[in-house]
Amino acid sequence: MDDEIRIDRQGPLAIVNLNRPARRNALGAAGTAALMTAFETLAADPDCRAIVLTGAPPAFCAGSDLKELGALDVPEMCRHEAETARMARRIALLPIPVVAAVEGYALGGGMILALSCDVVVTARGARWNLPEVPNGWLPPWGLQTLLARVGPVRARLLTWGVTEVDGAEALRLGLADVLAEDGTALAEAQRLAERLAALPANAVRSTKRYFEPFATADAERQDAEASRVFAADASCEASQATMARFAVKS
Repeated sequence: MDDEIRIDRQGPLAIVNLNRPARRNALGAAGTAALMTAFETLAADPDCRAIVLTGAPPAFCAGSDLKELGALDVPEMCRHEAETARMARRIALLPIPVVAAVEGYALGGGMILALSCDVVVTARGARWNLPEVPNGWLPPWGLQTLLARVGPVRARLLTWGVTEVDGAEALRLGLADVLAEDGTALAEAQRLAERLAALPANAVRSTKRYFEPFATADAERQDAEASRVFAADASCEASQATMARFAVKS
């Protein structure tokens, strides 16, 4: 497996760790592809009954790697984000449950990646935010998962990115399902995943399949529409200034 993604097998569980701590586990092309491969490989393993997705400290995931995106033209950016969207949508279609364990930052695409999981455990001090609109563009994928969790009015406010919420507020809003004390989100997610893994596999699979249309209804089409809007936004002055700023960072 790519060094950006590490897998720790613990009996019927697989702990999938985003492993780019120097970049706050930002998602680049290589990491996104490796994460998709990890999901597919684990889903095909009959001994794997649940996945816990987490990130190496200090973050769960800071979203797309803007340094990498800043080196691309707009069509290439859209292709990059479309692949990330495809990977995140795949979580809902896996036959086994995926539990997110969020400590530190869950920003932008990292926040949406967490929300794409079946169950979300957040640390009390975790920071949840969508910074895309302040950066100059609509989030290019995953807004259906946000809508499914919090409804359109709250989703709109969160998408504007003017509010950053902690773990307790994430739980209250419905972004997260379980609140853990700081430093314990992974352990709590593992305990929950173990309980899910102990259930009859066929019934877990059937339950996930039954609810999938409600959680991800029309997600592929909505991602395509968001990508179209993102492409237009990415050509605007504010977006170009943001990308140029990240492109020159070391």
